[in-house]
Amino acid sequence: MPSSSVVRLVEHYVSAIEQGDLSPGALLPTHRALAARHRVAVATASKVYARLKSLGFVIGETGRGTFVRDRPRLGEWDRHDEARASHHSIDLSFTHPPVPQQAALLRKMLCELASSGDLAALMHQQPTGGRTHERQIVADFLARARRIQTDAEHILLTSGTQAGLDAVARALRDSRRAVAVDALTYPGFKMVAESYGLALSPVPVRQGGTDLAALDAICRRNRIAAIYTMPTVHNPLGWVLDTAHREGLVSIARRYDCLLIEDAAHAYLAGVGKRVPPPLVALAPERTVYLSSLSKSLASGLRFGYLIAPSAWRRALKSALRASHWSLSSVVSAMATRWLDHGTVERIEASIRRDAARRQSLAREILAGMDVVAHRNSLFLWLALPEGVRMDRAAAALGERGIAVSKGEAYATTRHAPHALRLSIGSPTLAQLDTALRRVRDTIEGLPI
Repeated sequence: MPSSSVVRLVEHYVSAIEQGDLSPGALLPTHRALAARHRVAVATASKVYARLKSLGFVIGETGRGTFVRDRPRLGEWDRHDEARASHHSIDLSFTHPPVPQQAALLRKMLCELASSGDLAALMHQQPTGGRTHERQIVADFLARARRIQTDAEHILLTSGTQAGLDAVARALRDSRRAVAVDALTYPGFKMVAESYGLALSPVPVRQGGTDLAALDAICRRNRIAAIYTMPTVHNPLGWVLDTAHREGLVSIARRYDCLLIEDAAHAYLAGVGKRVPPPLVALAPERTVYLSSLSKSLASGLRFGYLIAPSAWRRALKSALRASHWSLSSVVSAMATRWLDHGTVERIEASIRRDAARRQSLAREILAGMDVVAHRNSLFLWLALPEGVRMDRAAAALGERGIAVSKGEAYATTRHAPHALRLSIGSPTLAQLDTALRRVRDTIEGLPI
């Protein structure tokens, strides 16, 4: 049990941070200075900082001190979410990559950039789609780490996968044709489709992938411009389509002259090498737009992504990028491509896969017997609720217990959404995740049916 002095001081600093008296990034007193200021022992001051760190309010950096963390209230992301009202919630609704020592990684890169030859060039606007040498670095990375052979000419750099999807939707909007999507799909694509007036045609899903017979029927009966798909670690269902399934998708796209939109944001989690089936862009490069980023593998705030544009679509996609945001930050692309070139991204991805496997193992143990669907290395899982339990009721109950989750309706493209929750398991510490998942189980099992 913490002493009354520790509790009092923790509450004092939490209040100061939440009310804005201590701004994000503010340097806090040393342990000795805090002890002297509040007339407590140095050991007490150390316990105060340890508690503030465990709550996520401060971060300590060796040799530099203790700083207020720059963490916006969860409510600033979505004020309608039941659990996003305070710093104390455990967020299972959004995944920040579990990359240790991000600060050290960034500090080292900033020093590297500061000592580079033409630093002023990073203050200049770059061409839409990126500089040639940086696009070549991405092409080399894709050949080495993703088994994708392409050239720099077909690569366009973007401010993340979402910016790439925005460009694709913008390029499709004049087609006056629909886009086929899985009945459960990534909410970000739903948003960009809606913003450009693109109709979505839901395709039923079955265990392990898209229902190809249903997709064929939809393409035959409707005017379908494109098929949006996540063949490798689907979000939210986690599937990895086998080679035969991928070839079936390609065959349908060719039969009905559809563009394939391959979202590979989470694909790295499936692993590397011949164990993973080839991406669609390798099977049908003439009609596949392949998109990915570093937001899910390195840092959610980096906002660096890329797409591979088929020859017939390159001009339209480049024009769409220019119209939406012209080009991405030169500083961001310089950092990201250096991390790609150095092999840093591949090392971090391998580390995240190992960490994700541990998290999924923990989830399987705690949620045993519940209806869970997930890839063994993914940073999220799909939890179907028991018969009679509504997702809004479950989310509200979890919110009251300090757990933020995503409801199944956000992922549904059909009129009636399945009563399910999508849990992101990558952001909390393992100890927090253990607590959160046990709370999830207890809450759902305690709800009246």
